[in-house]
Amino acid sequence: MKLGLGKNEVKIVPYEIEWKDEFTRVKKEILLHTNVNENQIEHIGNTAIVEMPSKPIIDILMGVNDLKVLNEELIKGLKESGFLRLRVERPNEIVFAKFTDDTYEVKTHFIHLVEYNGELWNNLIFFRDYLNEHEDVSKEYLNIKLAYINKKSIGINAYTDFKEKFVRNIFAKRIGE
Repeated sequence: MKLGLGKNEVKIVPYEIEWKDEFTRVKKEILLHTNVNENQIEHIGNTAIVEMPSKPIIDILMGVNDLKVLNEELIKGLKESGFLRLRVERPNEIVFAKFTDDTYEVKTHFIHLVEYNGELWNNLIFFRDYLNEHEDVSKEYLNIKLAYINKKSIGINAYTDFKEKFVRNIFAKRIGE
């Protein structure tokens, strides 16, 4: 299993069963270095969707009680687990990444730190579960991702924007259920 993407790189690789094992390994490492409860760390993103080709990066959702009161011990524990805070600005989310080496060029894992059981937490868990339960929707999502790759991708932000309408439509199903 080879993980990692360079800055602004977008590529899709075939599904690997080892992604689940890698998430479990990293989760144990995070639990060892932080005081976060086990149920506040979840595997999300495309590598958490069975048989879904994906970017070779493990996405981890971590929930805290209040993002506005970030515990310095948590940040220290994440650093001890190999994660560094990124300068990414997203509403209701703080992003950390793990890199292949100290050049900080190739990211292998992301932590999406959000409020536990908040709207974003629930949306991201719902998205993962919905695609795992609905193979036809999962295939539709894959087709959208591949359409972007085939049109000569121009970077990760454009890739995210390209998928956004589909993702938001799935989020809306959570509210409707």
